Amino acid sequence: MGWIVLGVIVLLGFFLVGMYNSLVQLRVRSDSAWSDIDVQLKRRHDLIPNLVETVKGYATHEKGTFENIAKFRSMAMQATGPADKAVAENQLTGALKSLFAVAENYPELKASEQFTQLQASLSQIEDAIQNARRYYNAVVRDLNTKIQSFPTNILAGCLDSSRSSSLRPRPGTVRRSR
Repeated sequence: MGWIVLGVIVLLGFFLVGMYNSLVQLRVRSDSAWSDIDVQLKRRHDLIPNLVETVKGYATHEKGTFENIAKFRSMAMQATGPADKAVAENQLTGALKSLFAVAENYPELKASEQFTQLQASLSQIEDAIQNARRYYNAVVRDLNTKIQSFPTNILAGCLDSSRSSSLRPRPGTVRRSR
């Protein structure tokens, strides 16, 4: 009888360790996926000054647009956490849309090889950001499902594992034809 009780305790221990490890694995994947998004956002932030300088050469009187981009880029770079970053990046995306609207008024700018290369680079980075967000949201969904599912929810509650928030798609992501 003692062996049966010991066997049940050992099996229960393995079961708890398995649940704990699955929660840890999903949390690490979530952190890693967020890091991938952050890397792509930094690439985007690094590209923006070059894009602005190129447009400035053709549209010097659009000072307000350039100031807004600089302000929103700075805010986006200083934002911490997924929610703050999402808000700041949405503002930056709006400012970039206005920059591209300005570019539409300057045919010689649109014909500039440097501008089209920067525009293509930005489009590639936007694609990478979208893919990284999609992966992050999938991992967060899996983590949140695991945290809310029985019996893992009991262990997650004891370990104070909280749900993570997914990133909503930005309306009107900056996209330009190549």
